[in-house]
Amino acid sequence: MADKPTGEMQATLGLTGLTMNAMALIAPGAFLWLTFFSQAGEGATAPAMWAGILMATLLCLATAVCYAELAKLYPGTGSSYYFAEQSFLNHDKHWRYARLSKFIVGWASHLYYWVYPGVMVAVTGIFCGYVVGTLWPNAMSSTNPGTLFMMVVAVVFTFGVSYIAHRGVTGSTAVNIAINVIQISALIVFAVMAIGYRLNHPPGSVAYQFDSTSGEAYTYQFATTQTTANGQTTATVVRDANMVPQPMLDAAGKPVPYTISYPDKDAMGNFLSHGSATSVVGVHNIGWMFVQATVAILILVGFESVTSMGGEAKNAKRDIPIAVITSLLVQGCFCYLFEYFAANYFLNSGYTMQNALGSAAPIGDMMIVVGDALLGPGHGRTFMLIEAITVFLALIGTTLSCVNTGARVTYAMGRDQEVPEHFGMLHDKNLSPHRAIWTLAVISAVIGCIALLMVFGDSSAIADPAIAALPHGLWSSVWFATTQAKMAALPNTLTMIVLASNFGTFMLYMLSCIICVVAYQGHPNYSAMRHLLIPIFGVLANLICMVFYLVGPFMGYGTKMEPFGALGIAAVWGIYGAIYFARSSKASGRTTFITSRSGNA
Repeated sequence: MADKPTGEMQATLGLTGLTMNAMALIAPGAFLWLTFFSQAGEGATAPAMWAGILMATLLCLATAVCYAELAKLYPGTGSSYYFAEQSFLNHDKHWRYARLSKFIVGWASHLYYWVYPGVMVAVTGIFCGYVVGTLWPNAMSSTNPGTLFMMVVAVVFTFGVSYIAHRGVTGSTAVNIAINVIQISALIVFAVMAIGYRLNHPPGSVAYQFDSTSGEAYTYQFATTQTTANGQTTATVVRDANMVPQPMLDAAGKPVPYTISYPDKDAMGNFLSHGSATSVVGVHNIGWMFVQATVAILILVGFESVTSMGGEAKNAKRDIPIAVITSLLVQGCFCYLFEYFAANYFLNSGYTMQNALGSAAPIGDMMIVVGDALLGPGHGRTFMLIEAITVFLALIGTTLSCVNTGARVTYAMGRDQEVPEHFGMLHDKNLSPHRAIWTLAVISAVIGCIALLMVFGDSSAIADPAIAALPHGLWSSVWFATTQAKMAALPNTLTMIVLASNFGTFMLYMLSCIICVVAYQGHPNYSAMRHLLIPIFGVLANLICMVFYLVGPFMGYGTKMEPFGALGIAAVWGIYGAIYFARSSKASGRTTFITSRSGNA
């Protein structure tokens, strides 16, 4: 028999294991590589990328304090779902709302925990497409990988990671510890190299420029020729039979060296690069910062995941609060802010923000450039591939951690019969919530494929010549629209799914801050700073970000299709939840407001 309807999870995790599980979900090694593209695609707001991450970090720190304080009171399985029930149930005045509050929080958390893994498997498909295109450019475009190929990768990856989760939390933790050490080390190496490249290449010095077609960097200027298409004349790079760009020659017949510069904008007003380190960390525009923060929240979430593992912690009250704060401080405040500074500081005329916008993996492109410059011509691709291995490992870790967290929240709700009770069963040998895990696997695969339907839609639409140059084949070019105009008219499905996940995150974090206020109201350990002022800041920051990415498009920041598509997804989920709760309550004979505190303790 595979199911274990009763019994408890085994307490096997100490402070190190708990912290590493939380750090694995934040995963700066994976997200620097994968989300730079999404943030670059936020139009004119790109200069405020670093400031947006700082804003999102402050928001998360306020929320992390609330989670840590709640974990001190109520260690257990279920994270915010469990906290909501216990906070209201133990309140002298509001205990009647315990069931309603925990269902609202649990249902809202699923918009985050069930969508987020889908985002992860989608970006894994993009990542693998980039690597395959780099190795075999005649079969796949590295900058614009094939849709069907990415979908297949997403599905296979989903079930592979879910199998690891199914095997139990002990094996998952061992995997996460190894992945954290490798990914942090690898990305710090890249960050140091990127800063070193900028410092050693002042304006006017000979440097590399990246060519997206061949996927290589060159120290000479490219020869161009004038071509006319649809009545428009453009300069086209001259290439040989292997698509290698040919050098521009001087009067003596020698290649003209490429000299670097750090331009702010192009003739169309598009942002290109930062002129100084001060510009990198500057706000530039408050609205831009908030737009970037609404996307950046994706890369910082995960610190709260460890609060779902109270049933598997040896000393939950002591270790889980420490793990929550430590994971965010290490991954968010140190790794992300350092790595994103390095990547933005690197931008130059040879690789601009517009180049990043047109690539499936701009960090991989940057690695090729700095690798060639510091390790020798031709070694940049090798350096990128080595770093890519660490990123793939980080993707395993962050997806695994999210599946573990989401499945345990679903397990807690199933155990309380707030969702079908078969979700509240454990595997008889692994003691893992296997039914919730495999259900989440199917959902993640479907969401991942939806996210990949139109990765290059809206502002990320690729030019007509790039569409025509795609390698023709089932895996490489099927599903791409025939023109840039058609792709630009469609929403970027990846961004839309990301924002749907972020909407769930903002909702969950805001509710968790409110729960912290309720939990400590009248408590002997009450602190005005930790239990009132910080939670209020967290509520306001989350609320502002939620509202801003809806009103931002009307203020000229970003586009309308993706945020309103995400809002539609959230609305459908909320309406379905209300209907499900009403029907479930009627079928089971339970009331919305509990009538006895003792019966629900």
